[in-house]
Amino acid sequence: MKNLMTAVLLFAACLLAGCNTVAGVGKDLEKAGEAVQKSAK
Repeated sequence: MKNLMTAVLLFAACLLAGCNTVAGVGKDLEKAGEAVQKSAK
């Protein structure tokens, strides 16, 4: 579980680093949230 959270946080950090706009940040956060929900199932 700890490794999964580390991977998710690393993935989210990479997505956020690639954003140039506030709208892009929102979309990336939404995608990261969806990924967490899918992994939790």
